[in-house]
Amino acid sequence: MFEARLLQNAILKKLLDAIKDLLNEATFECLDSGIQLQAMDNAHVSLISINLRSDGFDKYRCDRNLSMGMNIACMYKILRCAGSDETVTLRASDNPENITFIFESPSKEKLAEYEMKLINIDQEHLGIPETSYACVVKMPSQEFSRICRDLSQFGESITIACNKDGIKFSSSGDYGQATVRLAQTAEVDKEEEAVIINLQEPVKLTFACRYLNCFVKAGPLCTQMQLSMSPDAPLVCEYTVGDIGYIRYYLAPKIDEDEDN
Repeated sequence: MFEARLLQNAILKKLLDAIKDLLNEATFECLDSGIQLQAMDNAHVSLISINLRSDGFDKYRCDRNLSMGMNIACMYKILRCAGSDETVTLRASDNPENITFIFESPSKEKLAEYEMKLINIDQEHLGIPETSYACVVKMPSQEFSRICRDLSQFGESITIACNKDGIKFSSSGDYGQATVRLAQTAEVDKEEEAVIINLQEPVKLTFACRYLNCFVKAGPLCTQMQLSMSPDAPLVCEYTVGDIGYIRYYLAPKIDEDEDN
């Protein structure tokens, strides 16, 4: 028996919104420790990794490890059927062919159940090595979203350069060029508005706009996001998922066309 209950279904809605443009389908690994997902995007360019801890759910039960393949678009449509104040419960048997989504109103006067067929997905679990990064930047999620959106109007790629003075985003194309610089915040009243840079060495890398603009759809999940960069490693964009976990996007720099493994 597998059962996971969240008081805020909005978290799952936002999480699905953050991956539905990159993944058609994915396998959710349900373990005693929580729910994990790891998958390459449809074009096999970026990697998405999600971890939701069991202790972050209002109720969590997983009697045996389950691998459940799901159609992301279908799952998203089902979650949109839930009211903003309704709880969501995911439920499946030990040898499931279907997963059930149960939405319950706060008054418990309304109970809706949706059953979705599971699918078999042939995918290998990719090992993500622990990496110490040359530069780690924490910044407001909205600011990163705005920068990616604005600069993508000038070119197909964005160069991110980080040094002791701050972080610089730039893009150029047929119509001109654009640059946005952010200095490290010395003192700020609101923690969610801070820009914090942990720098071991300067880094300058270029990434495809189309993927960055997919990653920023995770922005509504949290007020602050994190960028981790090293010269010879993929960029990591990390967003926390409420109080229960994280979503990380990995993207190789454009100068290295090899797929990120």
